[in-house]
Amino acid sequence: MRFRLAPTPAQEQALLEHCSQARYVWNLAVEQHQHWRPGRAGAPGYGEQSRQLTEARKAFDWLAAGSQTVQQQALRDFAQAMAGFFAGTHGRPTWRKAGVHEGFRIVGSRGRHWDVRRLSRKVGEVWIPKVGWVRFRWSRQIPEETKSFRVNRDHAGRWHVAFAVIPPPINGPGTGEVVGVDRGVVVSAALSTGERLSVPGLRETEGERLLRLQRQLARAKPGSNRRKGVKTAIARIKARQTDRRKDWAEKTSTRLAADFDVVRVEDLKIKNMVRSARGTSAAPGTNVRAKAGLNRSIHEAGGGLLVTRLEDKARGRVEKVNPAYTSQICHACGHCAAENRESQAVFRCRACGHTDHADVNAAKNIRDIAVGRTVTARGALQPPGGAMNREPQPVLTSG
Repeated sequence: MRFRLAPTPAQEQALLEHCSQARYVWNLAVEQHQHWRPGRAGAPGYGEQSRQLTEARKAFDWLAAGSQTVQQQALRDFAQAMAGFFAGTHGRPTWRKAGVHEGFRIVGSRGRHWDVRRLSRKVGEVWIPKVGWVRFRWSRQIPEETKSFRVNRDHAGRWHVAFAVIPPPINGPGTGEVVGVDRGVVVSAALSTGERLSVPGLRETEGERLLRLQRQLARAKPGSNRRKGVKTAIARIKARQTDRRKDWAEKTSTRLAADFDVVRVEDLKIKNMVRSARGTSAAPGTNVRAKAGLNRSIHEAGGGLLVTRLEDKARGRVEKVNPAYTSQICHACGHCAAENRESQAVFRCRACGHTDHADVNAAKNIRDIAVGRTVTARGALQPPGGAMNREPQPVLTSG
């Protein structure tokens, strides 16, 4: 549960101090583990690092003036990150940079280490150690069992507080209705019902201003105040774009989870799809700029975020299927040919003449891959009506 913080100037300075100290402690822990080599004694764990922190707070007044809760939690976060790295589920923890990683976490019992209270219908306050009561925009009820929260500052200079709460899943209608979702760049999400949804992006005037600011940034002197101001202005525009994408993903995933019992999506490997084409100095890539533009469009479409939120809200009701040939198969007769898809938006079957929006036709295939269609011994796709293709077709399997 994430809320917008509204600290006073004095509180903002105190929050920045917390961020600086948490980042300092984290970077010291990273440095300790980087010195380890095979054959040396093991790098210190959380217990040893916590004792070292206690000694450092006695030796340095500026460190003792900060919150011990914030500093110790930075060490706990680092220990958890290292555990994920050794387990093979996450990458190795790296350095945190000022202006980029601005945040800290508070863990403890509510009413003792921290607290929250409501002032009015839209205003609440959270107690942060060494800072005091900081106001935030109250939009949802915070459960009593909440044990921790994180405070962070984004690139646009906005402060947020996020309470660690796992919301309950959304119940489906109970009718057994299934929907297929085809994700794309031009149409962010095409549903098998025929509906086409797109992420709201920047307005035309905002896009033009962003382009002007990017040109100003290229001319600004590194390290100058002018460059810093331009970077902040660019971050505010991009933050607006990110907020719209997240809002779209939240509303769309909530509606799909509530309206359908089963949601079928393509099992896309987005991380591989947005891999850079730059190559190496020995073997440089081709069409690098075009591929970079495509990668940005894939990210801006919000397909990965939509599926992530669907899996959170409709737990156990999201099925991933193999995306192979879903855009080339005719949903009406089952004929598969690359020529069926005339363009990005037009699908016209070369066998039966069936026409549809290409993304909607793909969404219908995604919906019916697991049920309603079978694969014959020849490998041809059997459509619901019973007509069979004249030529062998690829086998589609669930992901």
